[in-house]
Amino acid sequence: MSQTASQNRKIYSVSEIVEQARGLLETSFQKVWVEGEISNFKRHTSGHLYFTLKDANSQVRSAMFRGANRNVRFQVEDGLKVIAGGRLSIYTARGDFQMVVEALEPAGLGALQLAFEQLKKKLAQEGLFASERKQSLPEFPRTIAVVTSSTGAAIRDVLNVTGRRSPWTDVSVYPVRVQGEGSAQEIAHALRRLNEEGRWDVIICGRGGGSWEDLWAFNEEIVARAIADSRIPVISAVGHEVDYTIADFVADVRAETPTAAAEMVVKDRRELLERVRSYQRMLTNIISDRLQAFRHRLDRALASRLLQKPLAVFEPLAQRLDDLTSALREKLNNRVRFLQERLRGTIAEMEALSPLKVMGRGYSLVYRLPEKELIKDARQLHQGDAVNIRFSQGEAECVVKQSR
Repeated sequence: MSQTASQNRKIYSVSEIVEQARGLLETSFQKVWVEGEISNFKRHTSGHLYFTLKDANSQVRSAMFRGANRNVRFQVEDGLKVIAGGRLSIYTARGDFQMVVEALEPAGLGALQLAFEQLKKKLAQEGLFASERKQSLPEFPRTIAVVTSSTGAAIRDVLNVTGRRSPWTDVSVYPVRVQGEGSAQEIAHALRRLNEEGRWDVIICGRGGGSWEDLWAFNEEIVARAIADSRIPVISAVGHEVDYTIADFVADVRAETPTAAAEMVVKDRRELLERVRSYQRMLTNIISDRLQAFRHRLDRALASRLLQKPLAVFEPLAQRLDDLTSALREKLNNRVRFLQERLRGTIAEMEALSPLKVMGRGYSLVYRLPEKELIKDARQLHQGDAVNIRFSQGEAECVVKQSR
């Protein structure tokens, strides 16, 4: 290469060539929409999102900074097919080609619908929709709190219904925004405050109809969890009959409209009066039937033999008592005779063995005096001993002259 040609060369630094390439790329592709599948997703602690958009043949690194991704309603995750809007650029620190994403929406499904389905699936897996955790509504609530807009049609409908059906019920409004930025936080805060106060029997939470975006506050996770945590039964009354929100699935009861919620929670006084009258008629019939039954029983009792001839009842008993007395007396006499015979036999046996019986045949008993020791052998006596001799008839005292 000649010296002249060498002097005409433009030599760039790495930074310069990357910056120029970046400028050309961003100028040529200031706004592009790219469809692809998300992979290698990462949410940085800074709040920025980093992922790769890919199709069957290629892929491009992408970054979505915090200021842009705060408006993404759905949960970004690997495997999700999306349409990304933004500009093509180069990350100069590494010279990497990338797309700076400024808008993101799911491919084939609206962003709000996807966010709805994702949150619904998540909360269902946690058991927040389970029927066993639902609370029953009080039959006759004395205090009702309504979490809704103070200027919307919903509160007017609720107050009209409760005032007509149950004017003695205390209905209080906790005013909140029901759509727009920050509305979900206000609704959740209201539910928590009402539970802290604890003086409410039931809470109606909702709003009138509107677009999917208008109702979105009731699809936010913060509202769903505030409803699930409520110790006070919550009725969700959002939109019209066809409108379903996450709040409807989590709430203890879902009402099709705010008007339906009011009709559900308070009984119509006319219905109550009719119920009282029905109970009154039922009670009257029961008492009448009972009195009639008692009257029949009394008539039968008055006509019975017991009351006609009361002493006749005791006649069989008296006869039975006589029979038992006679039988007992006979048994006692037989027993006495048996014992008498046994006694005579025992006396005869004792008499046969009695020493007095032996003495009657000429024998006698000798006792040394004064200790009255029975003498069985003459050698027990000595000359001069005093003795007592007992005969079968009588006794004698003697002095021994000689013993041998």
